Amino acid sequence: MKSVFHFSVSFTCLVLFFGFIASARNGPERRRVSFNSDWKFHLGNASDPLKDFDFGIANIFSKSGKTEKTAVGRDFNDSLWRSLSLPHDWAVELPFVYKDNIDLKDHGYRPVGGLFPQNSIGWYRKKFSIAAADSGKRFSITFDGIYRDARVWLNGFYLGRNESGYSGITFDITDYVDFKKPNVLVVRVDATQYEGWFYEGAGIYRNVWLNIYNSVHLADDGVFVHTRQEGSSALVTVEAEVANQGPGSAKGTFMAYVKDRNGKTVGQTAEQPFSADAFAGRKIVQQLKLAGPELWSPDNPYLYHLVPVVKMNGKETDRKEVRFGIRTVEIRPEGVFLNGKHIKIKGTNNHQDHAGLGSALPDYLHYYRIGLLKQMGSNAYRTSHHAPAPELLDACDSLGMLVLDEQRLLNSSPEYMSQFERLIKRDRNHPSVFMWSIGNEEGFIQTNSFGKRVAQTLLAKQRQLDPTRTSTYAADLANVWNGVNEVIPVRGFNYRQFAVADYHKDHPDQPVIGTEMGSTVTTRGIYEKDTIKAYLPDQDITAPWWASKAEEWWPLAAENDFWLGGFIWTGFDYRGEPTPFAWPNISSHFGVMDICGFPKNLYYYYKSWWSDEDVLHISPHWNLKVKDGQKVNVWVNSNADKVELFLNGKSLGQKEMKQNSHLEWDVPYRKGILSAAGYRNGRKITAKVESTGTPYRIKLSPSKTTLKADGRDALVLNVSVLDKQGREVPDAANLIHLSAAGADAHITGAGNGDPDSHEPDKYEDGKWQRNLFNGKCQFIIQAGTVPGKITLSAKADGLEGAIVSVLHIR
Repeated sequence: MKSVFHFSVSFTCLVLFFGFIASARNGPERRRVSFNSDWKFHLGNASDPLKDFDFGIANIFSKSGKTEKTAVGRDFNDSLWRSLSLPHDWAVELPFVYKDNIDLKDHGYRPVGGLFPQNSIGWYRKKFSIAAADSGKRFSITFDGIYRDARVWLNGFYLGRNESGYSGITFDITDYVDFKKPNVLVVRVDATQYEGWFYEGAGIYRNVWLNIYNSVHLADDGVFVHTRQEGSSALVTVEAEVANQGPGSAKGTFMAYVKDRNGKTVGQTAEQPFSADAFAGRKIVQQLKLAGPELWSPDNPYLYHLVPVVKMNGKETDRKEVRFGIRTVEIRPEGVFLNGKHIKIKGTNNHQDHAGLGSALPDYLHYYRIGLLKQMGSNAYRTSHHAPAPELLDACDSLGMLVLDEQRLLNSSPEYMSQFERLIKRDRNHPSVFMWSIGNEEGFIQTNSFGKRVAQTLLAKQRQLDPTRTSTYAADLANVWNGVNEVIPVRGFNYRQFAVADYHKDHPDQPVIGTEMGSTVTTRGIYEKDTIKAYLPDQDITAPWWASKAEEWWPLAAENDFWLGGFIWTGFDYRGEPTPFAWPNISSHFGVMDICGFPKNLYYYYKSWWSDEDVLHISPHWNLKVKDGQKVNVWVNSNADKVELFLNGKSLGQKEMKQNSHLEWDVPYRKGILSAAGYRNGRKITAKVESTGTPYRIKLSPSKTTLKADGRDALVLNVSVLDKQGREVPDAANLIHLSAAGADAHITGAGNGDPDSHEPDKYEDGKWQRNLFNGKCQFIIQAGTVPGKITLSAKADGLEGAIVSVLHIR
C-alpha cells in the first residue's frame, strides 16, 4: 500500500482511537476518562509566598491532609480563577520580553524562568465526582506531560512530585477519593528552572486521564508485545504484569487475542491460570502464531490490536487494547534492514511546539505535522531531546514514520533512571520506535569515564526492559572513541560529517548514524540577508560554523552504506535558539518548514531525493523588487534527469541534474513567467512561477472539513491571498481578521512563520488577527462539544473576504 497522507480521511479514521472509554456500569471493567475539561487556573509567584497562596509559609507538610488556607485545600475559593481546558501552555500567552540572557534568548524571549518569578508558577484546580457505585474500584490519575516540577494533591492529600517537564507520571488516588462530595485535584507547576535550551512552555500541556479499574488488573505499562518473523508466519510474544492491589491473595486466568485492523480475531492464546499474593504481582509470558501477517513499514503502516484479558472466577476483571505492528528491525554496520529490506534513514529532528499553540498541541496537530514530513519523503523522526507526547507516537504508528525515541539526560541517578524506565515501558509497544537514544551532546562527560559508566547503566536498563531494540547516543564529536562511544551500540554523529568515514574505518563493526545533520538556516520567502529584521536567504547557502548545509552531508549519507542515514536539524522551525541572531528574533531558522509547517525551498531539495514523487520546484518567486535586467540567481530543486528553464517562453538552456544536487541559472529579471520542463524516466514534468497582480481576495484552506465535537479535535486553517487572475501572491503582507460562528468550536492559535514577529499567538474571542508573512498565515481551530456547523470568516482591508464551513459532529 502506497503511503500517501490525506488529512481529512486519515484523521477521521484515526480519531476514534482517542475517544472516552465507556463509563456505563455494564461496560468494560477498565475505564479511561479524559480529564482535560473544567480546570481552574491562576499564576502564583516563585519569590513571594504571599502571592503564591501562602505556599511556603503554611506548614502543610506537617500533617497528612493539612492544607490551612492555601490553594491546596478543598474549600479554597477559586471562583475568580480563570476557567480553561487542557492542554494548556501559559508561557505562549505571555508577551515577548527582552533581557540580555542567553537562556531567555534560547527560550524565545518568553518571560518564564528564574528572572520572572511572577510568571513562573501556575496553579491548576479541578473538581470532579465519583459515583458511590464505583467504591470498590481503584483509581489513578495519569499526567502525560507537565512543564515542569509539578506537585499534586487530591482532597488536600499530597500525592507526589514529578520533576520532569516531559516524562508522564501516574498517581494512585484510591485512598483519597471521596464518594459523597466533589473531589478536588490540585497541581502546582513550577517552571522556574529550565530543562532545555529551546522553547519549553509552561503548564499542563499534555492530556490528563482518570483511570478506573479493579484491584486485580494489568499493571500500568505492564503489557509488552513483541514479534519475530518465522518464515511466512509471525511469532507474537506477550509479556504481562498482573497486579493484585487487594488485601487477599487472588487466583485467576490470563489470555490474549489479536485482532486485525477490521476487528477480526486472527489469533489467541490459551487461558493460563495464575495466582498473586496480596499487594503483589505476577508476570505472565505467552506466545501465539499468526499466519501470513501484514508487516508494518513506513509504506504500509499496518496495525494489529492485542487484547490481554484477566478473569477472576470466570468473570472478566480487566482488559486493555494495545496497538502493535509486526516488523523486524536489524541494525548492522552496513545499514538498517526493515523486514529484511535495506532502508536509508531520511529523518528529521523536531521540538514539540507549533505556531499559535506553544507546547500545548491538540492530538490532531501531531498527525498534521507527521503528514507534512511524510509528504517530503521523510521516513524517520527523532524526539529531540526528551520523551514525546504519546499521541505523536500514535501518529507515527498510524502514518508510517520510524522514531528514534530519546531520553532527556545522560544521567543514571534515581530520578533519571525512573524517567528512562517510564519512557521505555510506555513506548516499547510502538512499532514506529526502531531505536532508543540515551542522550544528546553531554559535553561535560561524553568523553570520560563518568559518561561511559552512566551509559553502561542506561544500556543495561534498556536491555532489561526492551531486549528487542538497541540504542544510540547523539555525540557532537568527530573521530573520538573515548567515553560513551566505547560502549554505545550505534555511534551517533551530531554534525562532523567529514569524520564519519574515518571513524567507520577505525571502528568498522559499529553502525554509524547521523543523529543531527544539516542545520541550514533560512527564512521562508526571503532572498537577501537582513540583520535588522533577522532574516536569512531561503536557499541552502548559510549554516553555523559547527553545522553543515544539506548538500554537504546528504550526498555522503546517500552514497555510502556505512551511513545508516541521518536526521536533519530540523523539520520545523521552533521558538527559541534564533541562531545566528538575537533580539528581536524570537524563533529558530533551522527548519525546512517554518513554525506553521509552510515549506521553505530546502524542503524541496529533500523531497527531490527522499521521495518517489516527481519534483520540480523553482525559486525565488517572481514578484521580486529588482530592476529589469538585474541578474537573479534561480535555483531548481528536482529529481529530474535534466531540466530546461524558460523566461516568458524563451529557453535559458538545459542542464543535467547531478544526483543529490540542484541546478542554478543567473537570469536577467523580467516580469512574466519563469517556467521549467524536466524529464525523469522518460516523463516530462513542468513547473512555473509568475509575476502576479496585487492582492485581491482571501483564500482559506482548511486541513479538513469535519471536526469531531469532543472538545479535543482540531484543524489547521491556512490563509493566503490571490490576485484577480486567481494566482497566489507570494509577497503579500495583509492583516487578516478571522472570526468563528455557529457551533462552539473556537480559534485557539495564530501564526505566520515570521521569526521576527512579536504578534500574539493568542487573542481574545472576536479579536483574532494575523499579518501574512510572505503570503501566508495560519489559524488553529479547536473543537467544542456542541454539534452543528462552524462558519469561519476572514476579512482584510481592501480585499474580498472568504468564508469556509466546517461540520462539527459527534
